[in-house]
Amino acid sequence: MLLASAVVVWEWLNEHGRWRPYSPAVSHHIEAVVRAGPRAGGSVVLGQVDSRLAPYIIDLQSMNQFRQDTGTLRPVRRNYYDPTSAPGKGVVWEWENDNGSWTPYDMEVGITIQHAYEKQHPWIDLTSIGFSYVIDFSTMGQINRQTQRQRRVRRRLDLIYPMVTGTLPKAQSWPASPGPAAAPPAPPCSCPQCVLVMSVKAAVANGSAGPLQPPAARKNMPESGVVKVPPPPGPGAKPLDSTGTMRGPVKTVPSQAIRRQASSTPAGANAGSPASAPGANGKTGRVALATLNRTNLQRLAIAQSRVLIASGVPTVPVKNLSGSSPVNPALAGITGILMSAAGLPVCLTRPPKLVLHPPPVSKSEIKSIPGVSNTSRKTTKKQARKGKTPEEVLKKYLQKVRHPPDEDCTICMERLTAPSGYKGPQPTVKPDLVGKLSRCGHIYHIYCLVAMYNNGNKDGSLQCPTCKTIYGVKTGTQPPGKMEYHLIPHSLPGHPDCKTIRIIYSIPPGIQGPEHPNPGKSFSARGFPRHCYLPDSEKGRKVLKLLLVAWDRRLIFAIGTSSTTGESDTVIWNEVHHKTEFGSNLTGHGYPDAHYLDNVLAELAAQGISEDSATQEKD
Repeated sequence: MLLASAVVVWEWLNEHGRWRPYSPAVSHHIEAVVRAGPRAGGSVVLGQVDSRLAPYIIDLQSMNQFRQDTGTLRPVRRNYYDPTSAPGKGVVWEWENDNGSWTPYDMEVGITIQHAYEKQHPWIDLTSIGFSYVIDFSTMGQINRQTQRQRRVRRRLDLIYPMVTGTLPKAQSWPASPGPAAAPPAPPCSCPQCVLVMSVKAAVANGSAGPLQPPAARKNMPESGVVKVPPPPGPGAKPLDSTGTMRGPVKTVPSQAIRRQASSTPAGANAGSPASAPGANGKTGRVALATLNRTNLQRLAIAQSRVLIASGVPTVPVKNLSGSSPVNPALAGITGILMSAAGLPVCLTRPPKLVLHPPPVSKSEIKSIPGVSNTSRKTTKKQARKGKTPEEVLKKYLQKVRHPPDEDCTICMERLTAPSGYKGPQPTVKPDLVGKLSRCGHIYHIYCLVAMYNNGNKDGSLQCPTCKTIYGVKTGTQPPGKMEYHLIPHSLPGHPDCKTIRIIYSIPPGIQGPEHPNPGKSFSARGFPRHCYLPDSEKGRKVLKLLLVAWDRRLIFAIGTSSTTGESDTVIWNEVHHKTEFGSNLTGHGYPDAHYLDNVLAELAAQGISEDSATQEKD
């Protein structure tokens, strides 16, 4: 016995290799199908409980999520957590992303935050679990330890995730035997999509030539003849792109400590647009339809075709020797099997491919950018400015307040009328002195501001922790490297009337300096040189000039923990987004993107870089 009781959370694996939780409602829906056993059909149609997940079906035999319109497969898993943790109480922690919507934390992170919240800690540092963030419960904010950028967080109540009691098996494959507390199976869904999926599964299982339909469903379905499906394509034929899922025995291996996870029952679907997902072993990979055996390919082609009829997915072309014509995806699937069996070439329309780089460009085609001097810029390691104490630096930006208002200092959360609550290394100023920042007017203990300055880059600048107004010239901790920029004779999607500015960043690995998280320790530099792209328009050149200022101020990159791989002590982007896809936008880092140039100008302004900055640097 592993646990007397546990809360079950269904999770999917995203393209960054992180397990993301389905909502409580979706987890309840999946769990109900699992408990219903084989008669439920072994497939879960997620659109029944969440309309945003309409394209997705989970196949419980292979523990994969299948996206109907692209054919993408992602692993899913059934994970166990302590019933006294956040999912067992219906608590969800979320952070606000750039477009103002809320994104739930990974379950492991949410549980860690909730535990600290229940212990009434003022804050929680997430570095120990691989994230360079601090959650401040007093302000309900998430603070990036490297850049000091803040985002709002929130705690909300939702449904409690499903509970299981009794003995949890060490290894489990579907169908799982319901435990003693398993709810009675719900009646099968009668929607056309599920009726068709279940009927085809039953037809294949019983060896019949056509789908079996319950009487109630038959009168709602169009009449059609029985189709006898020929053998699937041989090894030399390409499998269909729009259908398929993995089948096979599945074992689950629970982990230790509080949560118990089925590690080889991988999880994973996304409400967005899933891309290639890393496998359970951490290596990037995508489950290929070529791995399906003939029987599974035949069965899934039929099932997927009929599901697509019911769901009303738009038509796609089937290409053959005689040309192409648009047909319903269901007919495309069956037609593909028939044509392959007859030895004819078949090619269903495929999803767009990732296009990271432009076509090859010769040296003679690469040109300098009008209005921008040179074609490259180097940075070297800069030492912290010396000669002025923190008190002397802050004196330029502060006005003393003799009679402070009766409100909180938002740094230490003590009243301004009382001494500072900061307990770290002691600054040389008195803890009861209060000052007002000259431009934004926000008021703090001077003691707290000095402590905050000492914990930063100590470059002679100060950033208001409330409104982010920057005093002085903000610089970063970017390691030494080279930035190249030039024109190439190709256009970006969405910008057909201009050429493209290509930026190439090169940063080698090295040793961290005193301004970095772990001085004296080596750091890695993955993915360099990094190629980025801007349209050669008036606004694109403006962005380039400001990026050059940001590069000189060492604000483009930093050293920290990668949010993609979880690797620490590595070079990471520093809150200024770049476009790294040349001819596509599958990951959100490409074109077309009508708002990108405006967004990156706003991000640069948040770092204290504007057109005035470019003029000052030139002078």
